[in-house]
Amino acid sequence: MSRLRFGVAAALTITLATVISAQDKQAFGLKFKDDKGALTPYYQKSETDVLQVIKVQGQDLIQKQKSTFFYKWEPLAQEGEKWKVKQTVEGLVIAIDISGNGVTYDSRVEDSTGAAANPGLVNFFKGLKGASFTATLDKNFRVESVDPNDKKAFLAKLTNNNAQMEALLNKILTDDALKQMLDPALGLTPDQPQAIGGTWPRKTMLNLGAIGSYEVTYNFKYVGKEADLEKVEVTTTLAFTPPKDAEGIVFKIKSGSLTATNAVPGVILYNAKTGRIQSAKITLKVGGDLVVNIGGTDTNVRLDQEQTTIIETKDTTYVPAPMATTTPAPPTPPTLPMEPKKP
Repeated sequence: MSRLRFGVAAALTITLATVISAQDKQAFGLKFKDDKGALTPYYQKSETDVLQVIKVQGQDLIQKQKSTFFYKWEPLAQEGEKWKVKQTVEGLVIAIDISGNGVTYDSRVEDSTGAAANPGLVNFFKGLKGASFTATLDKNFRVESVDPNDKKAFLAKLTNNNAQMEALLNKILTDDALKQMLDPALGLTPDQPQAIGGTWPRKTMLNLGAIGSYEVTYNFKYVGKEADLEKVEVTTTLAFTPPKDAEGIVFKIKSGSLTATNAVPGVILYNAKTGRIQSAKITLKVGGDLVVNIGGTDTNVRLDQEQTTIIETKDTTYVPAPMATTTPAPPTPPTLPMEPKKP
């Protein structure tokens, strides 16, 4: 009898331990439906600051860039364990300074002309507004594929029938690059729920064609709650491989190495109630030495870049529709005095 009681107690202990362990773990999936089962879009602001210093033949070429993109994420359909989602660029703000030469563009301002000295670049920015892509996410909410027709339409809009420009963008805007761009989870989602202190890696290969391939490894760590959100820290490492084919561009990276470091771990705040990334801030430093061939001449180049990306998410758009303007009615002409009748 005592053995039976011991066996029952042991079974209860194991069962309770399993339940408690499951409760302590946090899943990091995405939700595309509300409590009533309706598909719900959401909106995202992604702001990136880049400081890049390129040292060539003892001279520093400094580029500063600040870009803000406003996205709409729209779930289209659930197909088994997979999802189809659509990303639309609702607007963008760009400010670039290359050694004192500036170009700016703000899609929220009607007839934003930026810098008159570079109308081609401004027209390129204009073509980004309204761009949309449909992606298929697998059961772990990772981008499985991107609709090729969307890429084709995007390139046609940007290049405006310029065959040379289209060939160049085709080499840079690879399928890997599109998958990275269309990842609504920022690589966060693990294969299984995680307990506090749990870690998991995510490795991706980013092939940028003519400017090389990058094997990027993200190391995530679930550190617990911050207010009502789940806090995850992320560090990043990078391995660079020079391109095999650089045809179509004016330079070729022949050899070199680049490394990436986090000054401090990036922070992602996940909202378990909404099933979305509430906010994220990631700072990354990339540096290395390259041998670049320009016009048949090999040149040693030192690259140092610091990049900070801040992402916010909410239920309403960051780009409200412009207020309707009404044309005022013309003023009523003055009434002329009537001429008295002649007797």
